[in-house]
Amino acid sequence: MSRTARTTRRRLGPAATAVLAVSCVLAPAPAHAGTVTDYAITVDPSAAGATIDDTMYGVFFEDINRAADGGLYAELVQNRSFEYSTADNTSYTPLTSWTVDGTAQVADDAGRLNERNRNYLSLGAGSSVTNAGYNTGIRLERGKRYDFSVWARATSGTTLTVSLKDAAGELAEARRIGVRGGWAKYTATFTASRTVNRGRLTVASSAAVALDMVSLFPRDTYRNQPNGLRKDLAEKIEALKPGFLRFPGGCLVNTGSMQDYSEAGGWQRKRAYQWKDTVGPVEERATNANFWGYNQSYGLGYYEYFRFAEDIGAMPLPVVPALVTGCGQNRATDDQALLRRHVQDTLDLIEFANGPAGSTWGGVRARMGHPKPFGLTHIGVGNEENLPDEFFARFQEFRAAIEAEHPEITVVSNSGPDDTGSTFDRLWQLNRAAGVDLVDEHYYNSPQWFLQNNGRYDSYDRNGPKVFLGEYASQGNAFRNALAEAAFMTGLERNADVVKLASYAPLLANEDYVQWRPDLIWFNNRASWNSAGYEVQKLFMNNTGDRVVPSTATGTPGVSGPITGAIGLSTWATSAAYDDVRVTAADGTTLLSDDFSGDASRWTHSGGGSWTVQDGAYVQTDTEAENTLVTAGDPAWKDYDLHVRATKRSGKEGFLVAFGVKDTGNHYWWNLGGWNNTRSAVEQASDGAKSTLLSEPHAIETGRAYDIDVKVRGRQVGLYLDGRLWGSFTDDKPAEPFRQVVTEDRRTGDLIVKVVNAQPTAARTAIDLGGADVSSRARVTTLAADPEDVNTETDTPVTPVASTFSGVAGKFTYTFPANSVTFLRIRQR
Repeated sequence: MSRTARTTRRRLGPAATAVLAVSCVLAPAPAHAGTVTDYAITVDPSAAGATIDDTMYGVFFEDINRAADGGLYAELVQNRSFEYSTADNTSYTPLTSWTVDGTAQVADDAGRLNERNRNYLSLGAGSSVTNAGYNTGIRLERGKRYDFSVWARATSGTTLTVSLKDAAGELAEARRIGVRGGWAKYTATFTASRTVNRGRLTVASSAAVALDMVSLFPRDTYRNQPNGLRKDLAEKIEALKPGFLRFPGGCLVNTGSMQDYSEAGGWQRKRAYQWKDTVGPVEERATNANFWGYNQSYGLGYYEYFRFAEDIGAMPLPVVPALVTGCGQNRATDDQALLRRHVQDTLDLIEFANGPAGSTWGGVRARMGHPKPFGLTHIGVGNEENLPDEFFARFQEFRAAIEAEHPEITVVSNSGPDDTGSTFDRLWQLNRAAGVDLVDEHYYNSPQWFLQNNGRYDSYDRNGPKVFLGEYASQGNAFRNALAEAAFMTGLERNADVVKLASYAPLLANEDYVQWRPDLIWFNNRASWNSAGYEVQKLFMNNTGDRVVPSTATGTPGVSGPITGAIGLSTWATSAAYDDVRVTAADGTTLLSDDFSGDASRWTHSGGGSWTVQDGAYVQTDTEAENTLVTAGDPAWKDYDLHVRATKRSGKEGFLVAFGVKDTGNHYWWNLGGWNNTRSAVEQASDGAKSTLLSEPHAIETGRAYDIDVKVRGRQVGLYLDGRLWGSFTDDKPAEPFRQVVTEDRRTGDLIVKVVNAQPTAARTAIDLGGADVSSRARVTTLAADPEDVNTETDTPVTPVASTFSGVAGKFTYTFPANSVTFLRIRQR
């Protein structure tokens, strides 16, 4: 996951919702049919089309938005081993989520349970501790069983009383457990007497006792597995029928220390995710600070990921650190011994997954309950590294070592954090030159970008590395986002000879712990629900087909008219001073000139932060505020030159200079020193959702004055930094709302006609099946809703509707509803 802090709930831009009048072979629509737009689709079933692999679509699991602990991992006790730390979150203590009645102290001395489980609780005589669980509390369902366990030590012997209660009283019959002697595991089982969402678990002791690994699991986990997965979430993932499971991250893989969790490594809590920390008995697994601001217990670890992939019939695709950090950190580790250790760890991972039960790491897998190998075929090395040469040098060492011992394993590289830019270009150059098999691309963009870029892979080299689209999503969870993603996915399928794997991201979001939007499946402690994007993904993943049947469709004319708009200034977690603002028309006329020798009355403050005129400059002083936009000028301005002098005073990033500003949600801005001051980019906002048009590694110096110039001519823009051309772009791609692809399911003989109509008018469409001999009836699945509709726990307006259509022939007409995704499954005779 790329950590751009600029993701919010967003809407589709006006260009994408324009009503299109497109000529085609149909007769003109009658006057009363003014809400119908005409299109034509022509299919050529005799032409050769790309083969679609069974692994085309999959899922990517990253522990973000509490996706693991408190999410897919079914453990109901939060902070069960008292390991929470300020290293995880500044608000945490070892007793976070616990309340103490009496005396209790968290200890980290030699009396601990084991070396890697550093903390334990020393509970005084007559005292108790109560756990609050996740969200509103511990969820219990009447009549269901729950398995309690605890590791305890008591020198003189004691009785533990374990109870489940809420504000109204007891939720199950209390259990009494005798404890005596050294560390041992004790268990009990509860049957819930009521269904509640606010349960609490209390452990009380009659005498002094040491406690660790206090656990409560529902007996009813996914496939009833111990240390198992939350059933409803796992079943929703299984229902997608994913071809692969990528795990465990994301930014978890390539951030923090690369040391292991040991005394030699300094017991570092902010570490990259390393697989050996996560296998073996759960009480002996390490803990770690999660990059996204909380703790990860590693109860859900590599063994559980492999087992889950096997259960849902998905190819496992783990990702290991490349020893180059990303996600705003951008450091390369030069410790050769450490690099060799990580390379060996990766070889050991292959043995863990595929080795015989008699091998060292295959034996670990066997002792965990899986003697049979998991059948690993792919490994990703690294994630979104923004230092291309440093990353690729290390990637080559991993690749060489893996291929020498395991030539059957495909080693996956990546192309950095963006869909374009110098890092992207350089990494693709390196990957092509080295003959890499598969390159992982990531991008999160506006709905408009996805509508504009359906043809992204049409021009990719058919003989070069293949694409793994490991992370992508439109910025938002409304149906308009899902429509844009669906339109883009028709282009992925059309290019299935290049795009071999694709997975939306992120997968899960706990509604009370959200670090990132959008997300595919939402949940709390009592329920889960499918986003609009989930319904689109499921429709494509359950109806992929085996080969592309070539087809063409009528479309929309290109974008016309110049870029127009006012100008703006902003900051992001940074204090900066702006001066000498000038806007000049192409003919030399001055449109705006402000040296801030007076007030700032020409500027409208629409964002956060604190702006004041100080010493002849316009200064934003709040280093915590994240979007402080101020604007000036006329939204009708076109063909102009903008000059700004900017100086960073303090903070994390640099400058944001906006142009083409129509309003706060529709503009372009040059983001200089963004992403924790690691790169600069031009971003386009369309109804609040942003897409990156240009991107380069770059940092802004504190205290230095920069001359920034933007030249807008028609739909072309040139950007100059201190008098030198930094970059340029032309924004002229149409945001095509009508997209289609046709595939064939060889097992059933079906032609699957997949049509996206992402506009507010129905699309009456002439469909020519090119002479195919077909049944007169089609099975139809339709997703249609208002573009702003968002599925919630209590309301799911975006839901698939199944129907039949009996008017199929070699040539027929079908009207696709406004704002819809429609799949027609047509049986070939």
